[in-house]
Amino acid sequence: MTRTLSVSAVQFEIEEISSFDDFGHAATLAVESTDTQVVMFPELTTLGLASIHPGWRDEDPAVSFARIPEYTDRYRSMFAELAKKRDQVIVGGSHLVSDGPGRLLNIGHVFFPDGRLLTHTKTHIFPGERAWNTFEGDTVQTFTVDGTTVGFLICYEAEVPEISTILTRAGAEVLLVPSYTFYESGFHRVRKTLAARCIENQVYAMHCSTYSVGTASLAPAWANSSALAPCDVGMPVDGVLAEAPQNVPTVLSNTFDLDLLEQVRSSGVAPTLHDRARKQAMYADYAHLLWPSTDAIA
Repeated sequence: MTRTLSVSAVQFEIEEISSFDDFGHAATLAVESTDTQVVMFPELTTLGLASIHPGWRDEDPAVSFARIPEYTDRYRSMFAELAKKRDQVIVGGSHLVSDGPGRLLNIGHVFFPDGRLLTHTKTHIFPGERAWNTFEGDTVQTFTVDGTTVGFLICYEAEVPEISTILTRAGAEVLLVPSYTFYESGFHRVRKTLAARCIENQVYAMHCSTYSVGTASLAPAWANSSALAPCDVGMPVDGVLAEAPQNVPTVLSNTFDLDLLEQVRSSGVAPTLHDRARKQAMYADYAHLLWPSTDAIA
């Protein structure tokens, strides 16, 4: 029997709303339209909650976004109940959480049907996030869905090769990547570097992007979610397994063939996962260049 993992990426729209219930209704409808093992929402999927407060349009984004953590309990409760009811693993995108006065963390949430909650604090925040008083985490981890090891990283982390390497070496076969990119150029940075991560680590990825036309402090977002694979025998020549239409709220679903991935890893044309490990001694000789001090690159 072929081993598979089915994932749905919700290309969710960030828009002005009047209550948490507006957000909850839209998110619930999206989940209910799927029948996959995993349902994933994009990065900062709750950003629209900033628009509930009167006068938000005239505020600095840092002020508006600082109120989003007020909805953390409702956000977690809603997705926890949905995961249990639907018997699906739900990646609730990411949500801004308070880390003390004047500090926010961009935290990804994974809700399991049995009530477990796994969180991941974005380790490399995009420079634009710093203006919101957002700070970084320092931990990455994998989790398991029906026997498949999954890695979780958020947007800009896809542009940092070390993160995907760590997750893959920890056993990840599929990377789940929610993202929010303000412009088309930013979208392509994430999409194309994520495609590179798939090739160099011989791993699948599901890229789930946020859509927004942009209103006041709710920045525009370019969306074109996709399921990606290493470019090798049995895989699509361009590595694209499935792709959502651009800038349209929708749900993209794909079933990843894990037996095929194992075959590519063991006997594919480009054994990058093995060869990168094989040359560790050489890399160690250049560690000062691979990981220079921040002073050396300032």
